[in-house]
Amino acid sequence: MEEFKEQKNNDQRITSLKDLIFKGKHHLGIMELFRLSLRVFKLRPLRTFLTIFGMSVGIGTVLFLVSLGYGLQYLLIGKLAATEDSLITLEAFYPSENNLHIDSDTLDSIINSPGNDEISPVAEFAGEAKINSLSGFLMVKIVNPNYFRLSGFKPDIGSVFTEEEKSIIISSTAFKLFNLKEDESSLGKDVSLRVFYQDEGNSDVQITEIPSVLKIKGIVTDEFQLPFIIIPNDLLKDKPPFYQRVLVKAVNMEQLEPLKDNLIGKGFLISARIDLVNQTKKIMTIITVVLGIFGVAALVVSAIGMFNTIVIGFLERIFEVGIMKSIGATSKDIRNLFLMESLMMGMLGGIGGIAIGILLGESINFGLNFLAKYLGGKEIDIFIYPIRFLIFIVILSALVGIFSGFWPARRAAKLSPKQAFIRK
Repeated sequence: MEEFKEQKNNDQRITSLKDLIFKGKHHLGIMELFRLSLRVFKLRPLRTFLTIFGMSVGIGTVLFLVSLGYGLQYLLIGKLAATEDSLITLEAFYPSENNLHIDSDTLDSIINSPGNDEISPVAEFAGEAKINSLSGFLMVKIVNPNYFRLSGFKPDIGSVFTEEEKSIIISSTAFKLFNLKEDESSLGKDVSLRVFYQDEGNSDVQITEIPSVLKIKGIVTDEFQLPFIIIPNDLLKDKPPFYQRVLVKAVNMEQLEPLKDNLIGKGFLISARIDLVNQTKKIMTIITVVLGIFGVAALVVSAIGMFNTIVIGFLERIFEVGIMKSIGATSKDIRNLFLMESLMMGMLGGIGGIAIGILLGESINFGLNFLAKYLGGKEIDIFIYPIRFLIFIVILSALVGIFSGFWPARRAAKLSPKQAFIRK
C-alpha cells in the first residue's frame, strides 16, 4: 500500500514537472521556478512551516533588540536635544569653590563675546509659596522666557510661560508641600510668592514680594529634585542681585567651539548639551550594536536550521532531480530551483520575523504604558522601527536564504540523471 502511494506521488510529480518544464523554452523562467518552488509547501508543509518559523524567530529577535536600542537612543537624545537652539547653547557657571557669582558687568562681557547670539541668565534663591492657605519653602528659579528654548527644558504636564505672562512652573516634589494632585487638574491654581534675596556673602537678606497672583501653567514630574518653582524675571520689581549661571547661545555651530574657549578663558566652567548628545550617541550606538550581536546569534542558529532542512530536502529529492534532468532541465534550472525555494523561505522568514518583532515590541510597550498610566507616569514608546531597517531585514533574510541554499543547489546542479537513479 505504501509503495503504491509512493508510486502515485512520483507519477503526479513527474506529470507536474512535465507540465512546468520548458513549454517550448530552453530554460525555466522566473514564473516556472516560482510555481515549482511552491510545491515544497504542499509536499512538506510542516517541515517548511517550522523552518520558516525558526527563521522568523531569529529575525524577530534581531528586530526586537535593535529597535529597543533605537528607541532608547531616541528617548535619551530627544530629552537632551529638545530644541534646535539647545544644541548650540552653552551653560556657563563659576566653580563653586571660587564663591563667585555672575553680576551685570559679567553679563555685559558675555554679551560682547565673539560668536554670542543671545543669553539667558538664571538666578536661584530661596522663596516661600502659598497655595490654598498652605505655605512652604522651596527653591525659586528666576528665568527669562527664552530659557526654555535655549535649554530645551519643558514641563511634563502643561506648557511653558511666555513674556509678561503671570504664570509659573512647579515641580512635583513641591506639590507634596501643598497636598496637590500631580495632574492637569492642578493647572491654573493661584500661587502667592515671595523671594529671599541674599548678598554674595549670604549674610544680608532682602525679601521681594511679587504683587501679582501667579497661575500654575506647567508641572515637572521629577521625584529626585528638590522642591522648586520657575518664575519669569519680568514679574519681579526688584531684579536679582546676581545670577548663578547663564545660558549662552552661539551664532551657529562653527562659532560654538570658539565661544566655548572664550568663556573658559573668563574662568567659567562649561556644560555643552551637544557634548552630552554626542557622548550619548556613542554609548547608545555601542548598546545597539551589542543588542544586534545577540540578535544575529539567534539568526545564525535559525540559518543553520534552514540549511539543514534544505540539505535534507535535497537528499530526499535526488530521484526528482534525475527526472527533471531526464526530461530536459539543465543544471542551471536545477540550481535556480533550489535557490528559489531557499530564497522564498528566507523572505517569508524575514516577513514573519518583522511581524513577530513588532508584535513583541508593541506588546511590551503596551504593558509598560499601561503600568505607567496606572502609576501616574507618562506614556513613552521605547521601540522604534525605522523603515530602512525593516527593508534591510527583508534583504538580509533573502541573502540568508540564498546562502543557506547555495551548497544544496550546487550539489543538485552537478548531479547527473544516472547518479540520481543509482542513489534512488
